[in-house]
Amino acid sequence: MKTALTIAGSDPTGGAGLQADLKVFRTFDVHGLSVVSAITAQNTVGVDSIYPVERDFLEKQLHILLSDIKPDALKIGMLYSKWAVEIVADMLKEYSLSNLVIDPVTVSSSGMSLVDNGTLDTIREKLFPFSKVITPNIYEASVFTGIRIENKNDMENTAKVLKDMGPEVIVITGGHLEEIALDLYYDGEFHSIEGEKIKGEYHGTGCAFSAAATALLALGHIPLESVKRAKEFVNNSIKKAYHPGRGMGLLYL
Repeated sequence: MKTALTIAGSDPTGGAGLQADLKVFRTFDVHGLSVVSAITAQNTVGVDSIYPVERDFLEKQLHILLSDIKPDALKIGMLYSKWAVEIVADMLKEYSLSNLVIDPVTVSSSGMSLVDNGTLDTIREKLFPFSKVITPNIYEASVFTGIRIENKNDMENTAKVLKDMGPEVIVITGGHLEEIALDLYYDGEFHSIEGEKIKGEYHGTGCAFSAAATALLALGHIPLESVKRAKEFVNNSIKKAYHPGRGMGLLYL
């Protein structure tokens, strides 16, 4: 059985973070490995607080796991601090890890910042050059580039700037565009991946999408096929979403 690792924060709702990633990996018949980067207090309404895992313990989790199992692909979600990014970057080199997917988490769906000052610059410098695929949404892509995205042309210009930062493949997820749910794939050539625009607010869509792409890369699929199938998976999961709490819907994973 193929393996995939998620390095991410814990979400008590199970709708996002490493809990959601592990469910997605299992759906694709991939064994899920996990390293906790932070603990959160949150529900379907929003994130209340974040407690980053201590430096030494984050490093120990990675060392102990990777000295035994080398994942076929891995996904990086929330890394709260600069030093966490630096630790992960060192591990990527030390253990020669490949098929890296980065879901560059910046803010929660409810608007709370999920990174400390300077963390995004360190992600761009230390992790982007090692990545197979990065999957920022429109807001995150704008934060990394300074480009305001209002349409497809803006997405294309932003993708080119992001590609120059080192990733092999850029996928800007466009669920926040008003007209359509357009994801833009760029590896030197553009591919527009459109999906049905489904009304409502749903928790963990970015986590599920990047986790699905990671699982498919672990299984040996090429990036474009992985992204297309991940998009289809998330759309189907949104259609089956349910509402156990007072806030956003949770995907059926």
